[in-house]
Amino acid sequence: MRKTVILFTLIFSFLLSGCSLLEEVNNSLDYAKEATEYINTWNDFGQEAPQMIQEAIDNPDAKAELEEKLTVMLTQIEEFNQTEFPSIAEDIHQQVVDKNEQIKELIESAMINGEVALDKLESSQLLQTINELTNLMNLLEDLGV
Repeated sequence: MRKTVILFTLIFSFLLSGCSLLEEVNNSLDYAKEATEYINTWNDFGQEAPQMIQEAIDNPDAKAELEEKLTVMLTQIEEFNQTEFPSIAEDIHQQVVDKNEQIKELIESAMINGEVALDKLESSQLLQTINELTNLMNLLEDLGV
């Protein structure tokens, strides 16, 4: 009887640890997917931004659209920074958060009272920093995306 109880306890322990491992894998995949979508959003913006800035120079409507886009992107930064992440992705998440903070500072320094100063934005390191953020995609691929 004692051997049966010990065997049952061991099997139950293995099953529980297996469930925990499976949950960690699922959390990692979910995080990798969410982070990939987020970084792809920045990649798309980085590709569109030079043209948006040029159009905004001559067109007040395009400038308003750019300002709105930047405001939305700032909100997305805050939301992503609060994203829960699995322990396996801690380093990657911190790197994304660090780049997010750099991007946020660059955008905020180019905006005055909600209006973008196009010359400041154009001369900033925003596009380079976005590119650095998108380079983190390789690390996410290692998580299983």
